[in-house]
Amino acid sequence: MKLDTGIYVVHETIYRYIYYNKANGGKLYTSLRHKNKKYHKRSNDYKAKGTIIDRVMIDKRPKIVEEKSRIGDLEIDTVIGKNHIGALVTVVDRKSKFTIIKNVPSKEARIVTQALIEMLQPIKAITHTITSDNGKEFAYHKEVAAALNADFYFANPYHSWERGLNEHMP
Repeated sequence: MKLDTGIYVVHETIYRYIYYNKANGGKLYTSLRHKNKKYHKRSNDYKAKGTIIDRVMIDKRPKIVEEKSRIGDLEIDTVIGKNHIGALVTVVDRKSKFTIIKNVPSKEARIVTQALIEMLQPIKAITHTITSDNGKEFAYHKEVAAALNADFYFANPYHSWERGLNEHMP
């Protein structure tokens, strides 16, 4: 346009006209690449979406747990069924290797929390610590800890070997 007529328009002027048109019921904005939708910057909310609130990391766990010298230090995990249908909640004692497995319809946090409480209620008196991975199914860890009067810890992200017994259980 500048070469042909000697006149040029700044892009902001074009956008101002499109927004004016939209405000008056026009449809020019529908030709814009993003249809005039605001850009949502993926910053802290995006990263925080999958994090578990108030988790206590494995570094804070008592050293006696590493020694495997007492019964009641548990590792928990979920195993997802074929085609993501159903799941198993597994609990393994670090010292005795005593294992409890419960079938649940999905790995939704409420369902897994309820299953864990039901599974561990009979051994509540000897349960000291529970260690899990960072799966969202353990989001209600505080409820489990309160119901069982036990401490709940999380392994570091992508460090499955920190709960190796549960990960490599036959």
